Amino acid sequence: MTPQEYSAVVKRNSPKSKTYVNCLAAFCIGGGICAVGQGFFEAYNALGLNDKDAKTLTSVTLIFLGILLTFAGVYDKIAKHAGAGTLVPITGFANAMSSPAIEFKTEGLITGIGAKMFAIAGPVIVYGTFAATIYGLILWVLHMFGVTLF
Repeated sequence: MTPQEYSAVVKRNSPKSKTYVNCLAAFCIGGGICAVGQGFFEAYNALGLNDKDAKTLTSVTLIFLGILLTFAGVYDKIAKHAGAGTLVPITGFANAMSSPAIEFKTEGLITGIGAKMFAIAGPVIVYGTFAATIYGLILWVLHMFGVTLF
């Protein structure tokens, strides 16, 4: 079999790409999560909270809902259809932190929940802290030379 014939067989038998459908689902579900967050923000504002407190309470509410839906097994079902649409919002981070903790709770508080909770999110936290430090140092050096960016 020649390489061209092999390529034709592979192309004929490979599943069709669902990139556009997956992108649309991610956009709609991720946007829906963000719209729910905006709804909470507007509701907290309507209750008389200032913007800062409403934003904080909205974040806490979304984190709580992300963990609750993860615990109930619903978040994974939504993520199956939404893909990256559930990863980007704050609920995705709550899911990434809570799902290993829930899965390994039988191993105990320290070796189960404590150790496994950061298995996925740990590198993100470490990289974020490292990147923030580097960016801060760059801004400090620029400031020392009189360059103002903000």
